[in-house]
Amino acid sequence: MGMMSRTALAAVLAAGGWMAMASAVAQSNGGCTLEQVGGTERHSIRCASGLTAIAEAGAAYTLLDRDGNGETDGIKLDGKALLLEFPDGGAPAGFEVITPQAIAAVRGTRWIVAADAGKTSVFVRRGSVAVTRVSGDQGVTLAPGDGVDVETGAEPLTVRQWPAARVAAMMARFGQ
Repeated sequence: MGMMSRTALAAVLAAGGWMAMASAVAQSNGGCTLEQVGGTERHSIRCASGLTAIAEAGAAYTLLDRDGNGETDGIKLDGKALLLEFPDGGAPAGFEVITPQAIAAVRGTRWIVAADAGKTSVFVRRGSVAVTRVSGDQGVTLAPGDGVDVETGAEPLTVRQWPAARVAAMMARFGQ
């Protein structure tokens, strides 16, 4: 169905077969390849759509092809964090990162989504990202420097400019 979990890909990587798997992923998973970031437990994801992402060590995610057209159109993130980027103007309509608490729909080009126990945090470096609860209500749009924490519950979503220390800590998760 065009979905492959990071865990399945990691098992192939551990067996020393990432090159063969990358080729298979490119053919069967929306033109995406996975590569270990040199000397770390992070992984780089590159898709034909222009998406590049870095998955934090231990991130639990699944690439999605929800419309069955052979292209990755979303990512289900169950834990840890992803740093995502599209080239300027290259974000496909409808691309989303779905977590247990939130849906982050791309409107811009570079953002982070982190899903931890009971909370999803979204931060925008460049461009803009629309964030809603999984239920579809209480949406907000983030601009550069904005972040939002989405917790289980019905509290209003509050957009904040993240302090430099929080941004630095988040970026450090990706070696940036």
